[in-house]
Parts: sequence; C-alpha cells; structure tokens
Amino acid sequence: MSRLVLRTGQHLLDVVVLVLAFAVAFLLRFDGMLPHQMVKRLLFLLPYVVGLQFAALYLLGVPRYAWRFVGLREVATVAKAMVLGAAVFTVARVVSGALLHELGWLQYALLPYGVIVIDMVVAFLGIVGLRVTWRLWTERRDRRRRMLRAPAQSRTLLVGAGSAGVAVARELARHPDLGMIAVGFVDDDPQKRDGVVHGVPVLGTSADIGSLVAAHAIDQVVITIASASGADIRRIVQLTEAAGLPAKIIPGMHEILDGRVELSRIRPVSIEDLLGREAVELDLDLVRGFIAGRRVMVTGAGGSIGSELCRQLARLGPSSLVLLERGEPSLFTVQQELRGSFPGLDVVSTLACVCDRPRVDAILATYRPHVVFHAAAHKHVPLMEDNPGEAIKNNVIGTQQVAEASAAHGVETFVLVSTDKAVNPTSVMGASKRVAELVIQGLARTSQTRFVGVRFGNVLGSAGSVIPIFQQQIRAGGPVTVTHRDMTRYFMTIPEASQLVVQAGAMGRGGEIFVLDMGEPVRIVDLARDLIRLSGFEPETEIAIEFTGVRPGEKLFEELGFDAERMDKTRHAKIFVGRLAPVDPAALAAGLEGLRACVGAASRDEVLTALRALVPEMQEDARQLAAPAPEVSAPSREPSREPSPRMVRVPTV
Repeated sequence: MSRLVLRTGQHLLDVVVLVLAFAVAFLLRFDGMLPHQMVKRLLFLLPYVVGLQFAALYLLGVPRYAWRFVGLREVATVAKAMVLGAAVFTVARVVSGALLHELGWLQYALLPYGVIVIDMVVAFLGIVGLRVTWRLWTERRDRRRRMLRAPAQSRTLLVGAGSAGVAVARELARHPDLGMIAVGFVDDDPQKRDGVVHGVPVLGTSADIGSLVAAHAIDQVVITIASASGADIRRIVQLTEAAGLPAKIIPGMHEILDGRVELSRIRPVSIEDLLGREAVELDLDLVRGFIAGRRVMVTGAGGSIGSELCRQLARLGPSSLVLLERGEPSLFTVQQELRGSFPGLDVVSTLACVCDRPRVDAILATYRPHVVFHAAAHKHVPLMEDNPGEAIKNNVIGTQQVAEASAAHGVETFVLVSTDKAVNPTSVMGASKRVAELVIQGLARTSQTRFVGVRFGNVLGSAGSVIPIFQQQIRAGGPVTVTHRDMTRYFMTIPEASQLVVQAGAMGRGGEIFVLDMGEPVRIVDLARDLIRLSGFEPETEIAIEFTGVRPGEKLFEELGFDAERMDKTRHAKIFVGRLAPVDPAALAAGLEGLRACVGAASRDEVLTALRALVPEMQEDARQLAAPAPEVSAPSREPSREPSPRMVRVPTV
C-alpha cells in the first residue's frame, strides 16, 4: 500500500468519524427523536462543523502523526483540536443568537450547547479510538510475526519496579523476538508489594529472589535499578548466585532516553557496577569554553589515560588535536579511532619522546597548542624500582622538558596528570611524580602559562592495572595473586578520571594540585573475590587466591593529600585543591641537577638519595611494615576501611 493511498484513507476515516460524531450528538441531545427543525440545522451545519474540526486537527498536525505510534502526546493534541472547535462553535452560537432578530436565516446556525459538548466528546473518542485500535492491531500482528521466529523465551525476573524497570518491561512486551519474557518484579518498596506494574506483577522483595526463582522457574535475573549503589548490586548478585542464576544489569539512567531502553545493551554485571561509582557530571559550559575551537595537545596520547583524554577532548570540539606519543603502534591505533569517530576533527599525529627537547620544541612551534595535557609517564611501580633512572628520565626530565617548552612557546594552560602515589611516596615512581608536581609548581610562579596538576588513584582497566591481570589469571584457572590481604586502593573508571582531568584543567588558575574525590578505598582481595564471582566461579574453592607479599615500592594504603596540604572545595563536587608551601627555586634547581646526574648507570640507592633531597616526606615501602600473609586466603567479605595513620581523607561532598 502506497503512502499516498494510506494517508488518504486515514483522512477519509477521520472525516467519517467527525460526521458520525455530529449526528450522534444530535441524537443523544434529543433522545433519538429529532424535531424537523433540528434535522434542518444538522444538515445545514454539518459541512461547516466537520470542515472546521478537520481544519483544527490539520492545524495542530494530527493528520501527520503515525497511527501505530499514537501516545499521550498525540491524544493531548487531538483534545486541543476538539476544544478549539467547540470554542468556535460556542462563540458562533452566542453571536447568532444576538443577531437573530436582524438576520432570520441565522436560526439554522443556532447550534444547541448540549450538541456542542456532546459532539466534542464523541469526536475526540472517535478520532483517538481509531488510532488506538490501529496501533493495537498492528502491534498484535507484529507480535505474532516475531513469535514465529522468536527464540526460546527466557523467563526473566526484574529487580526494581521504578522508571527504568517499567521501560524494560515495556520493551520486553513489545519485542518477544528478544527471547525474554518478564515473569515478575521484585522491589523493596513495601507500597509496590502485590501490585502490577505495566502488566507485570510485583512478586516480592529482593530478599525473596531465591524462593521466587524456584517457584516461577526463572532463567535469569536483570537488575533494573538505574541508580543502584555498588553495595546494593553486590547484595543482589550474591542472592542470584545463591539461586544458581546469572545476574545482568541495564545501562545507567543517563543511557536511557525518553523512557526507552536498548535491551541489546543489557549486559552482565561488571566490576565497575560493584564499585558503585556515580556518574561524573561535568560543568559543560566551563569545559567547552576551555576546549571548543582551540588547539589542544596530549602527550602520551596512546596510553590508557592519554587515549581516553583524546576521546573526551574530541567531543568538546577543539579546532585541532595534536597527539604526541613515542610508541608507534599505540599512536596509530588512537589516530585511526579518532579519525573514524570524529571525521571533522583535525587530528595530528606526532611520533616523539618527551625527553627530546628539540623535537618537542619543533612540534610546539609548528602546531602552537593553546592547551597541553601531559599524560606521558612511566607508571608501573615495581618496574620503576628495577629501572629507577628511566623513571627519572621520563617522569621528571620529560615533564620538565615539555613544561618549559610549553612556557617558551606561549601555551596558555599546561595540565599535568599526576597520581596519589606522589603523596608520602614509598616508590621511585611515586617520588618521581611528586618531583614532576614540584616542577610545574615552580614554573607557575615565573611563567605566563597556567600550570596545574591533577592527582588521582588507580584506574580500572588501564594497561598493566590489577583488573586485566586478575582476568587473565582467572581465564588460566587461577590462582589469583594478591600481594597482601590488607592492601587497599582508590579506584576510578578511565572515562571518569579523564573527564575530571579536563574539568580541573578548566578550573585551574596556576600552581594548584587538584585532587579527585575517589570515594571509599577498596580492599584488593575483595576486588579479586568479586571478579572471580562475576566470572562464574567461586573464590577459594574453584579459583584460589594466593598472597605473594608486598612488592618493592608498594604501600598498603594509598593517600590523597599531604598532612601539610589544605584541601579546599572547588566549584565541582568531586574535585578538591591542595596548596603546598612553595619550594625554594634554588633548592629545586639543585635537586633537579642531582637527579639528572642519576639518569645514567646510577644505582637505585643513589637515585633514592637524590629523590629524598627534593621529597623529604618519602617513606619506606610496605615491605618494611608488613610480612607476607599466609599463602592461601581465608574467606572474608568485610573490607577493611581503616586508613593508615598518615592518610588524609578527602571529604565526599
């Protein structure tokens, strides 16, 4: 059926409904016994009334709406059209009555008020009824077609009968071809108990999951609480696992648009869900003003943080994005991704080492960025203990070279990506990053460039981080190795950390070290147990956990700020700022010269001596504080939340 024929037929049906509604209004008003005079009025006014009502519908766009997708918005528009028509008829009735003595023929325009009201109601019901009937018929027809090719239906229990749960239930009802049928909800709100939500009964609370799985032959459980905390998700996952079923989860509420959810994005519960990280909300006006239309450069652009920074920056509309990276494969990978995802963006790929000052100068002179994000660094703690000179070369001298070159070439803002391991450092890597902070703080006092640092903790899923290592060990059948049972870390997701780095860079005035609110620290052994369970195994029985002892340079507890720092709030709830007393420029210059002398074949002890000259707060690593734990872990679910005596806890706003 062609579109023209379909539209014409729908318009004719609307006209027929309006004609019948007008006739029915007269019959109802006069109890089916129409006086001869009323018959004349009906016939005389019929074309005018129907024409005006159809014109009102057309004026408000009702004929253009697709019948099969009629909803509350379309129904409201039809109501407006009918009320508009009734208002015009009422005005005409009043005017005709006033002029009847002068113009006798106006007696045929004296439409009874009762007829006006009845016609408005009947016409509204008829127009809406046509569309609702069509929608129900087409949905039933489509459902039958889907059922013919639908896979076996998985009986699904939905956890959470809120707005996100209703969206999931609605989509499951519409799409049986997805192979999922909503058997019921569980919800901890007592007011929803024994109710029915979008045709799906609320069968009980989350505590009843085990009994409901058995009673209703449930095949899978889907968590439909868009804003669930990590603790709630962990509890629900444990209940579903106890019932012998997998748990899945919907995307976050920010991914659910217009009350609809893409069911293809329902996925297994991930470790990020269990950590319960809240979505980062950026001050978009501030960051867009900082990035949009400007030239931006990212060093270390091929790394985990650097590449995600590039993605976040590309979305903000810079005029050009310069990628600086010394690893050819990683540079090529991020370049191809950005050019594919942002075809209108000028992406410049530069292969260079941050320690090569002439090359860095040439790049800055050629592309003249307004903003530089310095993410290039060596970050692996034990490797840097074995190669301390390389940590100094890349993390200290490399930062100094890029920062001084940025100042010389008129860069407006330089943002150093730092780490919580720079606080009371116990490792060469952490101390080298603290020296990098001192370098930009020193330059901030003498340069027109705004130098700021951003400090955060471990990033979930970054290269060489604990999560990929654990996953690889689980795939190999174990054991999962943890250095110490009491070791805790702060965690963020890669996008979250990158977004906050951009936000902090936009807020900096120069000389600040920003600290990102990392939430609560997580015990590494609990992270390992959660990841084993999410992989479908039982920790300590199917996959062993072994404690290997603290590695060189490691802490048991990470810290976010120095005792000497004053942690102040900023305009962003997740970003704090700490200011240290300035370092004497002569002492800084002498310390940097001492570190340069250690880059070659110097021993680790010589490097540590040179580092302590600039970082007197440097500590012994955790090997001096804790002996290795027993080889195999004992079951435990309660994480230790006690900070170390030196830890400065950043308040959560």
